[in-house]
Amino acid sequence: MAVSAFAPASIGNVSVGFDILGAALKPIDGQILGDNVDVFDGDSEFSLEITGWFANKLPADPKSNIVYDAFVGFKEFMGKKGLPVKPVKMVLHKNLPIGSGLGSSAASIVAAVEALNAFHDYPMTKDEALFLMGSLEGKISGSVHYDNAAPCYLGGIQLMVNELDVISRKVPSFNDWYWVSCYPGIVVSTAAARSILPKEYSRADAITFARRMGVFVQASYEGDDKLAAEVLKDCIAEPYRKQLIPGFEEACAKGKELGAIASGISGSGPSIFIVMKDLKKAEELQEWLKANFIQNDNGFCNICKIDTEGTVVTKL
Repeated sequence: MAVSAFAPASIGNVSVGFDILGAALKPIDGQILGDNVDVFDGDSEFSLEITGWFANKLPADPKSNIVYDAFVGFKEFMGKKGLPVKPVKMVLHKNLPIGSGLGSSAASIVAAVEALNAFHDYPMTKDEALFLMGSLEGKISGSVHYDNAAPCYLGGIQLMVNELDVISRKVPSFNDWYWVSCYPGIVVSTAAARSILPKEYSRADAITFARRMGVFVQASYEGDDKLAAEVLKDCIAEPYRKQLIPGFEEACAKGKELGAIASGISGSGPSIFIVMKDLKKAEELQEWLKANFIQNDNGFCNICKIDTEGTVVTKL
């Protein structure tokens, strides 16, 4: 038996929802934007092979990889249930860049946990799996945030709840929005992006944040895309983090010139997203970003829709 789990890229924060809103992405041209983890019957308790575009950016020692941490976490879960863990050979196809703002660590974690879960005939419920995924990501970022893991795993736009044992709930998305996602090829660590934020915010900023977040969710449920786009603005992180992203303001200005309805920083950056409703204008913007925003051969730009499926498991 062998299985493969694909976990898509994601946007944390989605501008208006710092740490509490996330969205999964799917390129409209069929390109792979996410990580795969395969699980095979192993000859030892655990082994790991790493392939993919960004494999050389990861530690050489398999036990220093987050996939190993996922295996350990899964094994601990199984031990508490009194269930055996099969010897596994795991293969990580690392297609997302680290420190990109596209939920790279979440994609590896989610794919690894779900592949192990499927390989063992799903002993974990979705809530149990998501709890482990969030805990593992917390080891990397320093605190538990589900705004990448939840949409990556469950798909769509997810609102973090964290009340009454509910981790997240899906928020409706707009089918005619094109999310132009662009990674410039540089790295911004989550720690650096968090350290640049102020320790305290004004009452006015807190009220603006809460108002826009509430209006965005309500407008999404009512199908009012004009209002949803109008409040898709970040008063918490973007004013400070934009200085870490060369060309950010110019890219947003170009998007607005071409008819963009919203734009923002993807997660902690340096990736950005610009929302368009006209596909031809989105394609024009994509070409402009490739020529003017991407800084090296590691960068890429995709026109996406919201990925409503989330993580997908297939048998090999």
